[in-house]
Amino acid sequence: MSIADDIFDRNIKDILSSGYSTENEKVRPHWSDGAPAYTYKSFGIVNRYDLSKEFPMLTQRYQNFKGAVDELLWIWQKKSNNVHDLNSHIWDSWADDTGSIGKAYGYQLGVKHEYKEGMMDQVDRVLFDLKNNPYSRRIMTNIYVHQDLHEMNLYPCAYSMTFNVTGNKLNGILNQRSNDMLVANGWNVCQYAVLIHLFARCSGLEVGELVHVIADAHIYDRHVSIVEELIERPKFAAPRLVLDEDITDFYKFTVDNIHLEGYEFGPKITKIPVAI
Repeated sequence: MSIADDIFDRNIKDILSSGYSTENEKVRPHWSDGAPAYTYKSFGIVNRYDLSKEFPMLTQRYQNFKGAVDELLWIWQKKSNNVHDLNSHIWDSWADDTGSIGKAYGYQLGVKHEYKEGMMDQVDRVLFDLKNNPYSRRIMTNIYVHQDLHEMNLYPCAYSMTFNVTGNKLNGILNQRSNDMLVANGWNVCQYAVLIHLFARCSGLEVGELVHVIADAHIYDRHVSIVEELIERPKFAAPRLVLDEDITDFYKFTVDNIHLEGYEFGPKITKIPVAI
């Protein structure tokens, strides 16, 4: 059975049994009807996924793998901040009339900085170091840039990746300030597991661990009944991630070159209310 399911189910049970309720607190998110969106929350959850053993895809429910990969490439490869470059509508609520989400996410990864080796953006710096300085302890990205926050339509939730090579294995730590467990947890884990696979392929490395650090892991009040039903569902074996063999350039990958084999899953959950 999928280890990712076991980790998710344990997180949900822990949050519901011992998490803190924000009911009647002053909270920013709200529902479409204007009601405050309260949560049950836990602070400082750390989950580890050994990517050399299995790909961490949730199986108790259907997850749109191609949609997750498309968003990942939108941010990390296209370095875009415009929803018109994305093939889904999940970011539309945060876009302006031109489709821009401001100086957020992909915009920050695409800003070039001066290094002693020359001008590079954050993604190209990571790829450069993985090939040329793999044992550096300085291989990381950060998109939570305080001077630009006032020009971001949404502050980044998953804001930092730290990469570390051990032996011939590429490991990564994803730091996330906030995680909606039902809507985003499995989605983010899947995406950054793919990213480590892609960067490992492009650097001649094997995959190691993804460590997911969540400052505020929460379940919204209107999601409780959904997750309680979800974690009681049957689980399936984890699928296998397959990358087209002939691609070693990160910028050549598309959603059509990144596949899941043997993905079995439970029923899709539809019409999930999303707090904004």
